Amino acid sequence: MNSHANPSAAARPAAAGRSSTWIALLVAVAFFMENLDGTVITTAVPQMAASFGVQPVDLDIGISAYLLALGVFIPCSGWVSERLGARTVFTAAMAVFTVSSLLCGFAQELSQFVALRVLQGVGGAMMVPVGRLVVLNSTPKEKLINAIATLTWPALVAPVLGPPVGGFITTYASWRWIFYLNLPIGLAAMAAALALIPNDRAAVRRPFDWPGFLLGGTALFSLLWAVEQVGGAQAAWGRAALFFALGAALLAGCVVHLRRAANPMIDLSVLKVPTFVVTIAGGSLFRMTVGATAFLLPVMFQAGFGLDAFHAGLLMIAIFGGNLVIKPATTPLLRRFGFRRVLLVNGVLNAAALLTYACMSPATPVPLIATLLFIGGVSRSIHFTGLNTLAFADVPDNRMRPANTLFSTAFQLMMGMGVALGALAARGAHWLNGLTGMDALPAMDYRLAFVVLAVLSLLSLADAWRLPPDAGDHVARRRAR
Repeated sequence: MNSHANPSAAARPAAAGRSSTWIALLVAVAFFMENLDGTVITTAVPQMAASFGVQPVDLDIGISAYLLALGVFIPCSGWVSERLGARTVFTAAMAVFTVSSLLCGFAQELSQFVALRVLQGVGGAMMVPVGRLVVLNSTPKEKLINAIATLTWPALVAPVLGPPVGGFITTYASWRWIFYLNLPIGLAAMAAALALIPNDRAAVRRPFDWPGFLLGGTALFSLLWAVEQVGGAQAAWGRAALFFALGAALLAGCVVHLRRAANPMIDLSVLKVPTFVVTIAGGSLFRMTVGATAFLLPVMFQAGFGLDAFHAGLLMIAIFGGNLVIKPATTPLLRRFGFRRVLLVNGVLNAAALLTYACMSPATPVPLIATLLFIGGVSRSIHFTGLNTLAFADVPDNRMRPANTLFSTAFQLMMGMGVALGALAARGAHWLNGLTGMDALPAMDYRLAFVVLAVLSLLSLADAWRLPPDAGDHVARRRAR
């Protein structure tokens, strides 16, 4: 009897492993849709403005509305999934995202488009953190690296592919197809979610934390709106400073409330986990440099090197190539050398890659530019996977939900802040160039900005330096040496 029972018992973990792999792939597709829609319309703005009868600069609010909705509603995603169940929330969020995306393609005026982008952002805000939580809950710790690597590539790839994909669709079809194409992907993802994702609910239902939602949501709205004021073509420094001060004050008040509330929207007790804190602190600074790089490179290639939007976007695909090529090797690297060593060494290589961007000029051969971008894509992918895996390596299973909510909120805020960081670095470099007389050199504003980003990237390694040598070894299944 035992000979018949053992294969069945052995098959259950294997089946669970296959299920967790398919769930990770499904959530990665959803993440890719959410991230892509944040950047894909940038090259379609002139055609969209003509359709709506407005100036291209007026379309900026359509991009901002999506980002702001994400920032405001991500914090309440954990509570909603506790009440309704992960499968229900994820599928409903995917439905909202898909339908609002389709309706964006039907929009006939700017006000309609902005309202639908807000709705699309609400769907994305529920879809992303709930999807990550499903993966964390369904994946054994020893397979966490592979699962997180699968979830990492959308955040790296979508901002790179967005401009060329949008440019291609706009050039050879219509901007409306940017949104229509989400329909078949969304329908397939919803069907897969109903089949794969368990509808887990929390055993104890907490009351909704209205003060935490209002304080946190308004703080994130203010901070992201301040980012938008700085990142635009004409920086509104006064409004940016006002909203930043307001957001910082509200965020401080929100932290005080969350520490005292009986049922806080975000449980800050997860900040007692050292490895989680490292990925929130130093990791956030690294994510800001990634967001700044995604903003600065296309602008430098167009405004500094004279390329059009489509060809600048094509050049960015080299980063995508680096992300894909290194993905199979990331897990063996972490298992062989450990999280601390990989993060420190690769962090230095990432800073060096940023410095090579500062050395590029319009005279640099295109193959060399593509090679440098490829190398940068490799280092970014390794670092993202390492940080995102280590974030949850030591979090107890019963604290995964608050840890995921806090991580998702910080992730969204820091990636958005990267735009402001890139704009500030470029404008600071412009001021310095004017003082030193270097402004006559091609694209020097952007090239010096990458020096600033390289320095900040190195500073982000201070937290990783303090990690113990064996940090995350149980996740990497690494043997003591």
